[in-house]
Amino acid sequence: MLHITMIGCGAIGVGVLELLEKDPQLCVDAVIASAGSEDLVRQRLASFRQPPRVLTALPADARPDLLVECAGHKAIEEHVLPALERGIACLIVSVGALSEVGLVERLEAAAARGHTRIELLPGAIGGIDALSAAKVGGLDSVDYIGRKPAKAWKNTPAEQVCDLEGLREPTVIFEGSAREAARLYPKNANVAATLSLAGLGLDRTRVTLIADPLSEENVHHFEARGAFGGFEMSLRGKPLQANPKTSALTVYSVVRALGNHAHAISI
Repeated sequence: MLHITMIGCGAIGVGVLELLEKDPQLCVDAVIASAGSEDLVRQRLASFRQPPRVLTALPADARPDLLVECAGHKAIEEHVLPALERGIACLIVSVGALSEVGLVERLEAAAARGHTRIELLPGAIGGIDALSAAKVGGLDSVDYIGRKPAKAWKNTPAEQVCDLEGLREPTVIFEGSAREAARLYPKNANVAATLSLAGLGLDRTRVTLIADPLSEENVHHFEARGAFGGFEMSLRGKPLQANPKTSALTVYSVVRALGNHAHAISI
């Protein structure tokens, strides 16, 4: 059995815990919540058969098999970096955080000192294996288009670009590099950052973000060209009911990754 500590217990974290209840090889022993939210998190976990302990930090003597970040960008600085220094393997969902200059290098250095490793989860996008393989031969271009319902862009810079409530047709709210997209839309642009890290990097990956009042799905489309030839992929993901900024596939991606660590055969 793998013993897991999870950082965060929002929409993604709760969704993961619900699915893991069905797998006897995976046990989430503890959830790390932000200070002041412990009681709220305990309420969210009250219906589980064996609710995890609720903590605000990883105890000094704790040695989980895996630490899984499902909390957002701040959690990487606060919890993931120290855990890597202690030799604890970490899985990261908030890949967009790695758009911060120097953070990738800091994570690599911490993991090296702790003799452990970091795994970046693909979340809502597929084809990362093919894109990484294409990078070996040489990539010329990677272009990503992210299309989400207008309500998914609330409380983001999109509100300064257009009237989200009054939109009647799909509207481009951002065009630029993946680094800038992840900086401006950190809760919406994890996919762009993931594609960048697997391919041409944050500054050479081109991103278009669209608010679509006619859609009820999160649509991710990317095209890659290079020495290998070319391919394109589209995914039409249902958003999480509890958080329209996030695709339900993100939850399944976490569960799949944990299963690959626990089971004899992984794919």
